[in-house]
Amino acid sequence: MDRLILHEDPISGNCYKIRLVAAHVGVPIERRSYAVLKGETRTREFLARVNANGRIPVLQIGDRFLPESGAACVYLADGASLIPSDRFERADMFRWMFFEQYSHEPNVATLRFWRAFVGEDQLSAAQRALIPGKRAAGDAALDLMDTHLQTHAFFVGERLTLADIALYAYTHVAGEGGFDLARWPAVAAWCARVAAQPGHIGFDA
Repeated sequence: MDRLILHEDPISGNCYKIRLVAAHVGVPIERRSYAVLKGETRTREFLARVNANGRIPVLQIGDRFLPESGAACVYLADGASLIPSDRFERADMFRWMFFEQYSHEPNVATLRFWRAFVGEDQLSAAQRALIPGKRAAGDAALDLMDTHLQTHAFFVGERLTLADIALYAYTHVAGEGGFDLARWPAVAAWCARVAAQPGHIGFDA
């Protein structure tokens, strides 16, 4: 197997998703850290060698570079039970992964980043003006998740898939962005189920 290197910022939930998938499938992965807040993913060297888009995570596979957390997770989980074999369930898994990137991550993860790492006093006036809308959209995403999880143990079928890993990464630390999961008991119970799965590792592992 090609040598796998994860170019990441350890505070990023998107990077954590890849580490969590690697742990579940038992694939060793090396880590190289960059501090986004210090501009380390915007250097000339990073842009030329790792990702011209200036973002992490990037999974390096031998001498090839694969940006975007979802793409890296799919690569690592290929052939494993984290990707359903049933055609509809596989498509449904991608549906939830797209939901996470479009409706969940831009709101739940952004507020976590602003509040826990940047600091509200360091935000621009334009960013502060976005907080109420992001809070409302984050609440709506968690509402939808909670409704689904009231009748499902996991997001697709009755076992862990990439959909759960994608949504778990930022949901289980949503409190850092001001979202109290006590308001969404089905989501909180699901977080506990995901954390109890064999092979699970925590954010700081």
